[in-house]
Amino acid sequence: MTRGESGPLLSPGFWLHQAALAWRAELDARLRPLGLTPTQFLLLASTGWLEHVDGPPTQQEAAEQAGADRMMASKVLRGLEERGLLVREAHETDARALRLTLTEDGRALARRATQVARDVDAMFFGAESADLRGTLRRIAEQRGGGERDR
Repeated sequence: MTRGESGPLLSPGFWLHQAALAWRAELDARLRPLGLTPTQFLLLASTGWLEHVDGPPTQQEAAEQAGADRMMASKVLRGLEERGLLVREAHETDARALRLTLTEDGRALARRATQVARDVDAMFFGAESADLRGTLRRIAEQRGGGERDR
């Protein structure tokens, strides 16, 4: 232990939190010119990914994929719909659910924003981030989110 390293400075959790704050601040700064917050981006990109893999997801599926609170996700998705980036339609068999489909503008913005996120990831984690990704995934799955990545 070097001089001055004690208390929270010895905690990997402390540094994980600090790293997450730094990553999110950089992502926020780079998404802002696109008119997106990180939360809007995560929901837009998650909707696009799920739609690509399995067809139009429900609002709940997009929220789960993004790791977002269901009520907050509903509000954000409504805003994305008002901007013409996605369409929310009634689910064919569940009256309580909505299906999401990105518009062409939504797909184009999601592609641009995804590249921004990839650039931020490369800046923070480097090109060889598979080991770190595996470690972070194991940690995240402890909260029950392991089914998010398909």
